[in-house]
Formats: sequence, structure tokens, C-alpha cells
Amino acid sequence: MIRFFAMVVLVVMMALPVAGRLVAGEKIPFQTNLSQLSQSPDLKNRINPKVLSMALSGYYSLKEQGKVGREGILTVIDFNRPSVDERLFVIDINRGRLLYSGLVAHGSGSGDNYAENFSNASGSHQSSLGFFTTGPTYSGKHGYSLKLLGMERGINDHAESRSIVIHGADYVSYDFIRKHGRLGRSQGCPALSFESFQQVIELIKGGSCLFIYHAANDYVMKSTILNPEIARRPTLS
Repeated sequence: MIRFFAMVVLVVMMALPVAGRLVAGEKIPFQTNLSQLSQSPDLKNRINPKVLSMALSGYYSLKEQGKVGREGILTVIDFNRPSVDERLFVIDINRGRLLYSGLVAHGSGSGDNYAENFSNASGSHQSSLGFFTTGPTYSGKHGYSLKLLGMERGINDHAESRSIVIHGADYVSYDFIRKHGRLGRSQGCPALSFESFQQVIELIKGGSCLFIYHAANDYVMKSTILNPEIARRPTLS
């Protein structure tokens, strides 16, 4: 009986992915960080735990693929929330701290106070969902800006050709909300307030991971980052 039990344990351990195998008293980084972040006073009751878990899972997936150039920084944008709420969060994963939270605009084609429609197409003026990494900074028509590089084919990989960037905008402010009942909207960019956009760009530039989420879309089912098995399926010719 003991020998049989040992064989079962061995088979189960062999079936686990390498990243999921534990040594005595040790947790994998994802589990450790998720537990730490979920219990952080900075983050508790501020970020949806489900969204946080998906964001962290995608971060580690991209990191394992060598696509995260700046480790330890994770930005989450939760477009389930209305534009009048803080819905952008910059997180220090290693320390379990919230570095910044604030307002962020969505695209004019996505909706009014709530973002409801999303696209990867040029000219749609809609926001895109999914995982991005931060590209280079530059000075353009919106001043100091940060390019975003979409990591998911068919979902956000046209971000660079669409000029989807982080920039400051005068329509992202509490004064605008008081006058109009919502934020102004961009042409698809996650625009920030003039008071904070430079601070945020400095926090996340250099190849960090950014996750934009909305629950009412079928994004989760299509994401190859959250569902790696999809990427391994043969494509139909």
C-alpha cells in the first residue's frame, strides 16, 4: 500500500509543470506574490482579486517568454469601472505596494462613462484589451508620451500602428467629471491627467507589463497569454 501511494505521488509530481513544482516550505513566485498582493492594505478592496490574479498570471507568462524588460512593475487598468472612478493601478509586485492609482480615459468608440466596446482596428477609436509591454518614450502631438506594444495577436497587436500610447489630456480630471458627469475620451489611448501622466510614465517605462481588462467581452477565452493551450492548437488553413 505504501509503495502504491508513493508511485501515485511520483506520477502527480511528474505531471506538474516545472514552474508549479514546490520544494518543502517554498511557494512559486506567482502564488507568493498573489498572496502578498491580496493581503496588502494598499490593494485590498481597491483592485478586483480576479482581475489582479489574471494580471499577475499574464505577467509571469510574459516574463517566462522573455518579453518583460522591466521586472517587478505591473500596471492594471480595469475598464469594468466607470470613468469617474480610479481604474489605473501601478503595482510594485516584489514589495506588495501600490505605487499609483488614478483616473484613465478610454476611447470615444468604446462608450461614454463606461467602456463597452473594444477593438484592435485602426480608425475604430476604441480601446484594446489584453497584455501590453511599455515601449520607448517620445515627444509628439500630446507632448511626452509612452508607446505601448500589444502582446496578443488579433487582440491588441496593432497598438503600435494605431499609435496607442499613454499621454496626458486635459479631459482627464475631476473638474471635467464635475462638468460633464464623466471623463473625456481619447482615440483609443489610455490617457491620464496632466497632473500625473509624467509620474506614471516614469514609473512604468522600459518594458514593464500592462494589463487592460473588461469582463463583458470574450477576451479571456481568446487570450493566448491567459490560455497558453490556445497558441498550441493548429490553425485552419
